[in-house]
Amino acid sequence: MMNLTIVTPEQQVFQGEVSEATFPGADGSFQVLQNHAPIVSALGKGTVSYTTKEGKKSHLVEGGVVEVNDNKIVLLAEKVIG
Repeated sequence: MMNLTIVTPEQQVFQGEVSEATFPGADGSFQVLQNHAPIVSALGKGTVSYTTKEGKKSHLVEGGVVEVNDNKIVLLAEKVIG
């Protein structure tokens, strides 16, 4: 499992363990699985989805930056809609 944190300037949207996550990269969507190589990527507008023990969840984001390092994922979103 990986630890995912999604934050905006106003609030923390999600923090918890996920088995996978998909992000709307500026050059196309990409998926992150456990033990992914370290990466920092700009995000475009689109859907962030992830799978927790409770099932699949998703949020619409309006851009931001995601950092993946050592099974920790931090998404700094400009704005999250829903």
